[in-house]
Amino acid sequence: MLISNARPWGRPASDILVKDGIIAAVTAHDPKRQLEAGDVVGGGRILIPSFSDVHVHLDSTRIGLPFREHTGRPGVWGMMSNDRENWRDAEIGITERVAGTLERMIARGTTRVRSYAQVDVDCKLEKYEAVAAAKEKFANEADVQIMVFPQAGILLEAGTEKYLEEALKLGADVMGGIDPCELDRDPVRHLDVVFGLAEKYHTEIDIHLHERGTQGVFSAELIAERTRALGMQGKVTISHAYELGSVDDATSRRLINTFAELDIAMTSVAPSTSNHLPLVQLTEAGVRFGLGEDGQRDYWSPYGNCDLLDRTWQLAFVNGYRQDELIEHCLAVATVGGASIMDHDVPRLASVADRPGVAAGDRADLVLLAGETVVSTVMDRSNDRTVIHDGRVVADGLEVLGVANSY
Repeated sequence: MLISNARPWGRPASDILVKDGIIAAVTAHDPKRQLEAGDVVGGGRILIPSFSDVHVHLDSTRIGLPFREHTGRPGVWGMMSNDRENWRDAEIGITERVAGTLERMIARGTTRVRSYAQVDVDCKLEKYEAVAAAKEKFANEADVQIMVFPQAGILLEAGTEKYLEEALKLGADVMGGIDPCELDRDPVRHLDVVFGLAEKYHTEIDIHLHERGTQGVFSAELIAERTRALGMQGKVTISHAYELGSVDDATSRRLINTFAELDIAMTSVAPSTSNHLPLVQLTEAGVRFGLGEDGQRDYWSPYGNCDLLDRTWQLAFVNGYRQDELIEHCLAVATVGGASIMDHDVPRLASVADRPGVAAGDRADLVLLAGETVVSTVMDRSNDRTVIHDGRVVADGLEVLGVANSY
């Protein structure tokens, strides 16, 4: 397949030859070249790697359903309880909701997804099974990892650990954890379970960390300590962690250096806080960093629309970025940054100027976007998009090709 007249990361017009799902060559655009069946008209659009949403809760989605009054209560437990009280009563079933949401994400350019699947004594494995069904339905259009997620904690309700292990037996890719101090109030036992099950089933780990101030730092340091002791470098991600920069500069620098040393990755949903660890410093230190949409118009909040390009704009905005290089870096985080967390064969971003993923030898997971410059694609967020996964066009004009609509 030839992608004709595209601009990789906004560079001059090029022709990109794809063979066996890999970019085989990138050459200067030849306007006289005759296109064949199956070739793609770039039309002068900008070519970037496809998006990687590495922090999304497909299992709580209400995408495509009518807006409803937000009834959540403060705190993780209050919000989780609101979800429990309402998720079964949605207008359509959870299997259809999850598949429809994943379909819309793919249509907008996301072909790599790490989704959480809540497992507890309330939903048992029902939410996990819905995410697994969507993963299977769109196996040819996206790579999906499923994280088994103890949203209600592990220790607060008897039987939770049993259901978590059942999901891992069924093939979950990642073992989850959440707020070891604040929610379960026993960080040692909580991390015993998380790291123990991950070791037993040979999975990676992803821990939600909403804890603030010194408590959040304490939990992060416990996670790092376990990672080092068990030799799990490169297998642990800390998500959110939006308060780890609130203590002092020396502590922030120590955490960043520790995460880099142990290859502990981080994911963000671009929250409206200024207390997170600085993105530029994390990148310069070599910390893998990815972006996600979190909930998708669910029982936690009305935000989220399946478009990681919108969340890229938000990442740049909440960081106060105006320089082209830094806004482009946010797009690199949303694409290759997340990909490097899901697949360690993908190199982490080397600097804020690194623009990988569209050269010969790279996997042909790509998006064509209308725009004057790379920054303008983030500012304007055009619907003119063509999505390529493993060297195949899987979506165009915000429609997934060759798959019956989920709902």
